[in-house]
Amino acid sequence: MTKNCLLCGVGGQGTVLASKLIAFAAMEKGEKVRTSETIGMSQRGGCVVSHVRTGDKIESPMLPKGSADVIIAFEPAEAVRNISYLKKDGVVIVNKKAVKPVTASLSGSDYDGSEMLGYLKSSVKNLTVIDGDEICEKCGSSKVLNIALLAAAAKSGELGITVEELKSAIEKRIPQKFHELNLKAVRIVTE
Repeated sequence: MTKNCLLCGVGGQGTVLASKLIAFAAMEKGEKVRTSETIGMSQRGGCVVSHVRTGDKIESPMLPKGSADVIIAFEPAEAVRNISYLKKDGVVIVNKKAVKPVTASLSGSDYDGSEMLGYLKSSVKNLTVIDGDEICEKCGSSKVLNIALLAAAAKSGELGITVEELKSAIEKRIPQKFHELNLKAVRIVTE
């Protein structure tokens, strides 16, 4: 069975590492994996989009529109920007904290993500909103947002990897000195 996941955020949030952890966990199970990233101006706070496809019959690393089982959004506007990839009964996991784009900062406009979250709540049947700031605070590091979002996606059952498989990928692919920090984020989200 093919699983399609789209991860989206802005540069520096850990989107690419999250996609690599999904791919690694799937490969550990013997599944075929295809990934693709669009990172463009990510180092300057621009959009980052990662496509992860797992399963036996994958012809392209890019998800067709309307095929994502899961969208993991590190930021509300990025979720809305990529919503056309979501399949009819797909799952959206989104961090509630908005990252103000450069254009909004320069124009002085107010953007707090509330309109985007409102849109998602009215149009996505299977939506989970994560308070990334609260989880990061409990862990003592802002660097675990990506793991918290992955844990929520694994918990949903639609990602194609279990919470235990995610924990294993963390232990095998992240330096040991960061294991406990990241595993704590998984526990906070899944227990």
